[in-house]
Amino acid sequence: MSDNCLFCKIIAGDIPAKIAYEDEHMIAFSDIAPRAPVHLLLVPKRHVENLMTATEFDRDLLSHMLLTSAKIAQSSGLKAGYRLVTNSGEGGRQEVPHLHFHVMGDIRDAGYRPL
Repeated sequence: MSDNCLFCKIIAGDIPAKIAYEDEHMIAFSDIAPRAPVHLLLVPKRHVENLMTATEFDRDLLSHMLLTSAKIAQSSGLKAGYRLVTNSGEGGRQEVPHLHFHVMGDIRDAGYRPL
């Protein structure tokens, strides 16, 4: 945990969030500035800055997050599919320096339509 990290504070319960999913490795909550009708953030509980700083030690965590994203998307009504996006580093326009994946979609979609 990082003392001054926004997502670490949410994980610790110091900042409220609308939680969609939580287990021992990760948490998923609604984005406060959604870019899609469904927009969740998947955040590891262990502080990892981004994919560029991830190591072999993070392999199981990343695998868990990716595989769990499908379950979270389905339970959030994204039956037709979803986007999974991450930004890494300043050049990748990462705003919060704690690894996170955006799960985005539209529950009204019966097929593909760009967001």
